[in-house]
Amino acid sequence: MELCRLGRTDLVVSRTCLGTMTWGQQNTEAEGHAQLDVAFGRGVNFLDTAEMYPIPPKAETQGRTESCIGNWMQLKKNRDQVVLATKVIGRTANDWFRDGRPSKLVRADIEDAVNKSLRRLQTDYIDLYQIHFPERRIAWGANPTRVEEWPMPRDEDETPIAETLGVFADLVRAGKIRHFGVSNESSWGLMRYLFESEQGTGPRVATIQNAYNLVNRTFEVNLAEVCDREEVALLAYSPLAQGYLTGKYDHGARPAGSRTQLFNRGQRYQTPNAAETLLAYNELARSFGMEPALFANAFVHSRPFVASNIIGATSLEQLDMALRSAEVTWTAEMETAVNAIHQRCGNPCP
Repeated sequence: MELCRLGRTDLVVSRTCLGTMTWGQQNTEAEGHAQLDVAFGRGVNFLDTAEMYPIPPKAETQGRTESCIGNWMQLKKNRDQVVLATKVIGRTANDWFRDGRPSKLVRADIEDAVNKSLRRLQTDYIDLYQIHFPERRIAWGANPTRVEEWPMPRDEDETPIAETLGVFADLVRAGKIRHFGVSNESSWGLMRYLFESEQGTGPRVATIQNAYNLVNRTFEVNLAEVCDREEVALLAYSPLAQGYLTGKYDHGARPAGSRTQLFNRGQRYQTPNAAETLLAYNELARSFGMEPALFANAFVHSRPFVASNIIGATSLEQLDMALRSAEVTWTAEMETAVNAIHQRCGNPCP
């Protein structure tokens, strides 16, 4: 498994990261442990989770995923071999995260979140602690392709980025977290965090975790330029577009047991022109003699600006295919064919 250093940090991670958001709902803890055994046996050393998980978020399941990981690390006695990333939620009216109150990116809520995550994970430090989504009212994924409202909406009680970053500075000093990252963030937000860190407000952003896949390449080019010049590492999530780039939803199919069939949460990939574009990429994969899921993951892995591709699976067979994608040789012919579809269809699922 190829390794890389995350941004300017001392963290050296596998270029495939194991995503965990199904553990505790679609997957049992035993199935999560089986995935961990396989992935780490194949050279993965990087785990991504969140206080919100499993997905979809619910009061009765919240935190199960972190507990699953904590139990596995205790069983294996391997905490020192794991690069562990988790996340604190942004602004939400859901009150089960904070024991009956809504949550924001303020000191009391961030400290509550990190302490609960440390307990569930059964560790005294987190390698990479990320803001799951901004408190600002911006589109999920942070890179919409058009402006819907002007002036852009904002809340009067929005927490300043400097105030939020100052809390993370204290968490680093306390030894509870080693490095800081953002997720679902925009170019402006990332640069603002970098500016505040240069002013001495708090830790420097090491990573940004945003969606990146064949039907959502909005990381290119503005965020890509920021990350290149500022040495911020991209952790790409949703390489399979919530399963739509596996081919299982082609022609309107909704297989029993699939996430979209179970939870009706695929709206991001049901936008106008999405079905036609997804089908075009899935058929392109088959024309190269590859399963669509293998092809889509290989595309993300082949991007030189992706530090680590966050894969996800609900079965060991799916996990094996995702892991094998790192071994695919991405050819010039594949690149030309993918770019031709992108030129015609753009980013239908930002």
